[in-house]
Amino acid sequence: MAKEPQTPQEDELARELASEEQEAEPQAEPETVEGELEDAIEGAEQAATESQAADNPEAEMLAARVEELEQSVADAKEQQLRTAAEAQNVRRRAEQEAEKARKFALEKFVKELLPVVDSLEKALEAMQDGASEAHREGVSMTLKMQHDVLAKFGVEVVDPHGEPFDPQYHEAMAMVPNPEMEPNTVMEVMQKGYLLNGRLVRPAMVVVSQAAG
Repeated sequence: MAKEPQTPQEDELARELASEEQEAEPQAEPETVEGELEDAIEGAEQAATESQAADNPEAEMLAARVEELEQSVADAKEQQLRTAAEAQNVRRRAEQEAEKARKFALEKFVKELLPVVDSLEKALEAMQDGASEAHREGVSMTLKMQHDVLAKFGVEVVDPHGEPFDPQYHEAMAMVPNPEMEPNTVMEVMQKGYLLNGRLVRPAMVVVSQAAG
């Protein structure tokens, strides 16, 4: 059956209806579609990376190697600290030994010099009677010079007359009963003692009191 020709009014009406139907169809927003695609791609890449790390033995070996190297670095740091501490201790001991050697290097010389001082003291005591004032003054000045020189190099005199007996610095030559003094008191100093920078060079030889009866 032949189609009847349409009038110009019908053609216009048909075009309007077609245009309204096309506008009524829903359109997808471009930004929403693009965001969904990006999320899907990112998720796929992350899943692929996780799958590759899980299934790749080489990655596991590299991770183990990294852990081993980190442990080696920690051990090296600990060893370095231990070595530095040992070196510091060695240096401190060396400094102490050097200081000790410096302080007591003259100990032997002082021991050899002390009999000379003892002789001057005995000579001065013996010159109290019958010697001229000039002689006594000369010996006294010489003895003083000896003591000054010894003191300059850290030598101290131990003269404990009237003090309590101390076995660390005194050597008892005799024990004598003496009711006028406390027991274990130094009654007499037979020979003076000497210290060098606090170290005993020679003990004082003394007579010590003890209780009477």
